[in-house]
Amino acid sequence: MKKYSRRGWLRHVAGTVAVSAAAPYVVPSSVLGADGTVSPSERIVMGAIGIGGRGGYVMGALMRNKDVQMTAVCDVRGDRRKSAKGRVDKQNGSSDCKTYIDFRDLLARGDIDAVMIATGENWHAMAAILAAKAGKDIYSEKPPTHTIAEGRALADTIKRLGTVYQCGTQRRSITRFRYAADLARSGALGELKTLRAEGAGRISVPGYFSAPPQPLPPRDQVAWDLWLGPAPWRPYNQKYLGKWKGHRDFQGGSISEWGSHTVDLCQMALDADDTSPVEYEYIGDRGDRIRCRYASGVELILIDGSWPLHVEYEGTEGSVYVDDDGNIRTKPESLLRGRTFGKGYPAEGHVRAFLNCIKPRRTPVSNAEATHRSMTTCHIANMVLVLGRPLKWDPVKEEFAGDPEANRMRSRAIRGPWHT
Repeated sequence: MKKYSRRGWLRHVAGTVAVSAAAPYVVPSSVLGADGTVSPSERIVMGAIGIGGRGGYVMGALMRNKDVQMTAVCDVRGDRRKSAKGRVDKQNGSSDCKTYIDFRDLLARGDIDAVMIATGENWHAMAAILAAKAGKDIYSEKPPTHTIAEGRALADTIKRLGTVYQCGTQRRSITRFRYAADLARSGALGELKTLRAEGAGRISVPGYFSAPPQPLPPRDQVAWDLWLGPAPWRPYNQKYLGKWKGHRDFQGGSISEWGSHTVDLCQMALDADDTSPVEYEYIGDRGDRIRCRYASGVELILIDGSWPLHVEYEGTEGSVYVDDDGNIRTKPESLLRGRTFGKGYPAEGHVRAFLNCIKPRRTPVSNAEATHRSMTTCHIANMVLVLGRPLKWDPVKEEFAGDPEANRMRSRAIRGPWHT
């Protein structure tokens, strides 16, 4: 007997019924896609892992695509699971959406093609690696990694398994940011000299805090062990759920949060998706904060700033500034050629770009290797602040030559049973 994959079987059934005049039943037009819908054989079946504020937004952006069928949601918090299931069931016109506390149970489903990951930063790389090993394509929110070692493990896993992976650095898919990068890459600015990446506030790394133990809620309300994941064990306190971005065990601070966008855009403008700067140093208490120098001599400056989030590229013959509010300014002004661009930084186009890569197995613009290199720069910038001294990085060997202290900081102790 011929064996079919899930999609292959659906194509076989739809094709057989469509051409068989003797069939004793009628296939609905929606199955064949004749009514403008997408036939089941062509839909991308998805699950959502981490469905808080950002996760809920991205899940909605995914579900607005006719070729996506969301079938499962997972979160360690019961209120979020209930809310997300309600949204998915309403969208699908059924009550079939399954809910999961442990994302590994969702990954074990053979009918799911791809997953969205929007957990806390502490979980992103680990969850993505396990999803890739389970055969799922991945749209993962940023920051994608917590350490350099996680980034390398993630990029290598994605490459080895042929997974379609898109990081949620959506500005790479927004027209005005792409146009600014294209100006830099095209030579229209002359020889690039300085790239400026704004940190949406004061550039800093989070510290540590502790909170007194509280009674552990029932697991169906908060699965505390799964919430902690690879991070060190600590007794439950509700404060961690709301303040995790202020704790170094769970998040990398403003450089990790916003550099995952602005440093990433600078990397794209420099065509540096396969490398990172080689020298890093702290240069000031206000304004310009950290200087990163590439092997080519181009400097990347991480700067304090305020909204709107922005980047700027300067060359020997011109410059371009672009931000989240829709502003784009060039010197000379003629480089804009009368172009106009919209405001905001929606994820919809970036989500669609990911979906467009799944069937033809193309590499997305925010792929795992590119985002690993951008985040390497962010992680090292954080290390400069923590260590209080300059650092030199070998982007080929991915190590600090003769610096065992810095090399130890490339990774973290991961709590069992998790591992990359």
